[in-house]
Amino acid sequence: MKYVDEFRDPDAARECARKIADITTQEWTIMEVCGGQTHTIVRFGLQEILPDKINVVHGPGCPVCVTPLEQLDKAMEIAARSDVIFCSFGDMLRVPGSEEDLRGVKAGGGDVRIVYSPLDAVKIAKDNPDKQVVFFAVGFETTAPVNAMAVFQAEQYGLNNFFVLVSHVLVPPAIEAILSSPENRVQGFLAAGHVCAIMGYEEYFPLAEKYKTPIVVTGFEPLDILHGVYMCIKQLEEGRFEVENQYSRVVDVAGNLEAQNLIQKIFKIAPRKWRGIGDIPQSGLVLSDEYERFNAETRFGVTQTQVQEPEECISGLILQGLKRPNECPAFGTICTPEKPLGATMVSGEGACSAYYKYKRDV
Repeated sequence: MKYVDEFRDPDAARECARKIADITTQEWTIMEVCGGQTHTIVRFGLQEILPDKINVVHGPGCPVCVTPLEQLDKAMEIAARSDVIFCSFGDMLRVPGSEEDLRGVKAGGGDVRIVYSPLDAVKIAKDNPDKQVVFFAVGFETTAPVNAMAVFQAEQYGLNNFFVLVSHVLVPPAIEAILSSPENRVQGFLAAGHVCAIMGYEEYFPLAEKYKTPIVVTGFEPLDILHGVYMCIKQLEEGRFEVENQYSRVVDVAGNLEAQNLIQKIFKIAPRKWRGIGDIPQSGLVLSDEYERFNAETRFGVTQTQVQEPEECISGLILQGLKRPNECPAFGTICTPEKPLGATMVSGEGACSAYYKYKRDV
């Protein structure tokens, strides 16, 4: 328990780790599907305080990491236009496309701006009626409501110069893609608490039943994750395959109905390509027909191309839990946060960046 004293309650952490050890009789592999949880696991060395029989692997829990190269190239094509103000969260600027990143477009003269909310981009559009303003709408279900609100607000203002480049992805289809893969070795999941705070967790019931896999909605503190692991292992050891809620102080089964209604009003479900993984049916959001006029892809006629990942990058295997970052030959050598081969190294929630930052051989 080398790092346990860094916890807010080290005694509770030791007790939880002891309880996990007491009930573990065989090897189990659990996957967390949230980049924030990944960073907590690596930062606090949670794998090191768990029994050797428990293997925690990292899934596609970083929306920046799974944004496909094609979408990034579209973003850069739009951002390079002289009539465009391109707005994005800061974590997207250094994510490599097929040839460059948004930071490079900005250095080349593109008007690329970091915003802290899509509503900031709406204000920029109001203040700059002679420019076309585009917001890069990336994220899981957690950011979908505020991105939907930006589109709704732009409609209310009657803006004709505001657009969104949508690259939203959905968690449950990604979990099913992993479980249905012939290479799957995951036996239990820690579901992302913030996603479930918006969407609830009814969507997970059929997955747990179909694939005989426990799913535990889990928070982000070290003790949350240890408790989530305990609940998941307890189910596996008892032969149960249910959906349980560790994060009950924040999440309920139904989620935020107002946020869900707004998402359903502005977006519709569609297939989506995930970087490093491939096409996953019905795993993304696009603008609904009613709000199609805000679609940046249509407005600027950006082309659909197929782009190959760098051969040296194994981020796809990492995102599927088949490899760890430090098993990649490029890790920390030709792939660093300053010069990343893939998004998992540069994103603030990426698994590779977590391993690089905290220098833990876990």
